[in-house]
Amino acid sequence: MSDNEILNMKGIVKDYVLGDEVSRVLKGINLSVKRGEFLAILGPSGSGKSTLMNIIGCLDVPTEGEYRLSGKLIADQDEASLAQIRNKEVGFIFQQFQLLQRQTAYENVELPLIYANMPEKERHDRVIEMLDKVQLAHKVNHYPNQLSGGQQQRVAIARAIAANPTILLADEPTGALDQKTGAQIIDLFHSLNDEGRTIIMITHDRHIASHASRIVRILDGELSEGDLSDA
Repeated sequence: MSDNEILNMKGIVKDYVLGDEVSRVLKGINLSVKRGEFLAILGPSGSGKSTLMNIIGCLDVPTEGEYRLSGKLIADQDEASLAQIRNKEVGFIFQQFQLLQRQTAYENVELPLIYANMPEKERHDRVIEMLDKVQLAHKVNHYPNQLSGGQQQRVAIARAIAANPTILLADEPTGALDQKTGAQIIDLFHSLNDEGRTIIMITHDRHIASHASRIVRILDGELSEGDLSDA
């Protein structure tokens, strides 16, 4: 990996065994991501993009190939180390927000900081700072069911950036939102990217992908560089 690379994949293959048959979902993926990039991985349902996302986020491991994240060879990590990598290196943002319904906005954002063993005073200041960054400091004590979809996604983004991860990994982040609210979330991504944060966004939506500074396309488990004119 070069000094400016955060993520590097070489020859990534993922097979799933279904009875007596082997299904190859990823077919030799090569991908590098530089620090500060805003990358969209664009592909239709069934293209392998969710499997690729899971491997990028260290939620799954490849059958073959080499994956390095922040210089660490992921294949060499045990489950405890992978859990630490997920907490430290990757901020996850999901289509359905994945907030804990019985926890307030404050408590949802605080959770990764508790896992990171951050001291309580520092933790408090960080949570307030993150909620203020997503313009929800006035909603600290609200529960998810008291927030709109866009507000819930903003809380999820605040949670994702709280521990200052190496990359933000967003899976269809506007998929559950109306067009106007989705545009506001994309504007927030641009703001975070302008701060130097690295963003990898998984999407099937060409319009959403067009907001990234770089697009790669996945189809039938194969990845290719390209812009929207190729799609």
